[in-house]
Amino acid sequence: MDKYTGKRLDARYEIHELIGVGGMALVYRAYDTLEEKIVAIKILKDEYLNNKEFIIRFKNESKAIAVLSHEHIVKVYDVNLGDVLQYIVMEYINGITLKEYISQNKTIKWEEAVYFVEQILKALSHAHGKGVIHRDIKTQNIMLLPDGNIKVTDFGIARFFKTETQTITNKAIGSVHYIAPEQARGDITDEKADIYSVGVILYELITGKLPFEADNAVSVAIMQMQIQPESPKKINDIIPEGLESITLHAMQKDAINRYNSADEMLSDILSLKQNPDVKFNYINYTDANSTKYITDLNSGVKKNKLIDKDNVKSKVLVIIGGIAVAVFIFAMIFLGISVFRYFNNNSLKDIEVPDFIGMRYSDLQNSDNYKFNFKVETVYDPSKEGGVVIDQEPTAFSKKLKENSTVILKINSPGVLVTIPSVKSLTKEVAEAKLNNSGIKYEVLAITDDDTPEGIVKSTDPIEGTKITADTTVRVYVSKGPAEQKISVPDVINRDFKTAKSEILSKNLRIYDSVAYEDSDKPKDTVLYTNPLPGVPVSAGSTVKLTLSSGRKKERSFEIKVDLPLLVDYEIPIAVYADGVLEISRKIIPAYNNGEFLISNIKGKTGIKKINVHLNNKQYRIYEIDFDKTSNNVSLISKYEFVPKEITNNGNKNNSSNNSTNTDSNTFSTGSNNNSTANTDNRSSSNNNNTPTPKTFTVPDFPQTKIEKKVIIPSGSSSGDET
Repeated sequence: MDKYTGKRLDARYEIHELIGVGGMALVYRAYDTLEEKIVAIKILKDEYLNNKEFIIRFKNESKAIAVLSHEHIVKVYDVNLGDVLQYIVMEYINGITLKEYISQNKTIKWEEAVYFVEQILKALSHAHGKGVIHRDIKTQNIMLLPDGNIKVTDFGIARFFKTETQTITNKAIGSVHYIAPEQARGDITDEKADIYSVGVILYELITGKLPFEADNAVSVAIMQMQIQPESPKKINDIIPEGLESITLHAMQKDAINRYNSADEMLSDILSLKQNPDVKFNYINYTDANSTKYITDLNSGVKKNKLIDKDNVKSKVLVIIGGIAVAVFIFAMIFLGISVFRYFNNNSLKDIEVPDFIGMRYSDLQNSDNYKFNFKVETVYDPSKEGGVVIDQEPTAFSKKLKENSTVILKINSPGVLVTIPSVKSLTKEVAEAKLNNSGIKYEVLAITDDDTPEGIVKSTDPIEGTKITADTTVRVYVSKGPAEQKISVPDVINRDFKTAKSEILSKNLRIYDSVAYEDSDKPKDTVLYTNPLPGVPVSAGSTVKLTLSSGRKKERSFEIKVDLPLLVDYEIPIAVYADGVLEISRKIIPAYNNGEFLISNIKGKTGIKKINVHLNNKQYRIYEIDFDKTSNNVSLISKYEFVPKEITNNGNKNNSSNNSTNTDSNTFSTGSNNNSTANTDNRSSSNNNNTPTPKTFTVPDFPQTKIEKKVIIPSGSSSGDET
């Protein structure tokens, strides 16, 4: 079992099984517990987490698909680009690649080919409309569903218009059969590069073969740039003439001569579907330098004429005489060159052959110190640096040569072609020895196989006899015997421990000795989780770890938002009591608190907790929190009117900047306060202006009126939320 199967990512995605391995990522079938559906998760391989090139490709794929939403493009649901783990959650597609479909069926009806290409063009039309060029359209990246619909996948090297260029290297061998000539040259690419690739796919569908094939990626790229493809009708003469025209028009070497857009090509495809006899007047390019519009295939054939025998005889004598003169002239030139070389060589110095081994060939080419003609032979030694001399002939210091003599240098080159030897049915050890002797890089992968004995080579990828560049890694598949019968972990979640244990043991699985407990609302010893998760296939005798409920309720936390009087713009005290215990005591200005006060993090496991709020030292609100309920846990039990600070009869607060200095908080002034201190302690002695002494009276406490009772505050409301 690999490191991800049976695990849960971000407490959401249950990884069920590995369904694919790509160059830079692993693809798993998983279950989204939040959305309750099957998804595919592409996880970047660990060895590429620090590789900037692969991380950029991975990010590009997520960014490209994120802007796309089309029925024929794979959907992306979620992206995680963390430092430790990078993955893309995508639509799960239960199907095969178009490449696999072609391999299985060999011949495909042209109507089927048109049906597939129509869907591909619709997908590309949407992508191009969003500014995205796929740049790797090929049959391996087209998924075919059981209902005949297709999905375009793998936007790993997608780019937005005019942002980057693509250069052909040996690393592009997987896609080079489909790339456009400008892409192979490393020029700037636009949507017409994708149209060329669709043309190649259409060619492959209607002929059963690729237009260009060679031993290595560079050779195929050169053919893409320089060679015209064979006529599809010569390979499959039953296809309509219009379909051949569409295919070749999409594959024009010069992008300016192709379809201008996916929509334009789609229009021709739809016309062909309606009328298979439709003709398209596209120009056929006969060579790289000129173009001809061929309207009559017989126009260049001349009619037979009677042959004049005497005329022919005369022409033959003239030709023979010309050849004789040419031979004589060539002989004289050769003799002159030989004499020149003889005398010239005798005048050249003898030079001892130096040691070139370990030197870079590029340095030798740029140096004037060596007066030799170098003949280069490429070989490959993975233990040596590329581009350096690893052997020479003559050997160093073995003889002296004249200047300009030929020295053979063997240059270490990863681009040299080697043939994969046959190692099928050999033991792993014998196969490795044979591959080592051939100088081929390889990796051994163990696979299950019912027909091949354990330790014996099942096959290689690429297959034996294939010519590859020396730096290409060959996968060697060695059998580890018949596939082990897997057992699915039973779903015992929410079962009691005794029942769960019995069911797990009956499946020939074991239970981990140490059982974990966790607080939960479930009864004691109820199974909360299993590891591996239910449904994950495991080997017989594997151990399943259980997490059980402790029977103790989980501590829960709630918050209450207390409404405040919005018009109070002065400081007043607020106090909060939980079951009679003072929890909060501070001063606030309600108008500055946006009309609310948050009581957060009120914790408890069970029972009812009463929250009493006092405002301005008076009862204001009473709440209850019921920790045993599953919803609507917070209730407003009682609501009282706000009691403001005492004010004078002229509308000023008793502690405002009026002229009264009365220290009695319940005393109001009824007289004029003009030039009067209104102090009750010296009101008879301080009146120098004969102003009448203000009368005073005592105002009782404001009555607190209960105006509302028992209001249920649903969870998530503005007055009570569970956090």
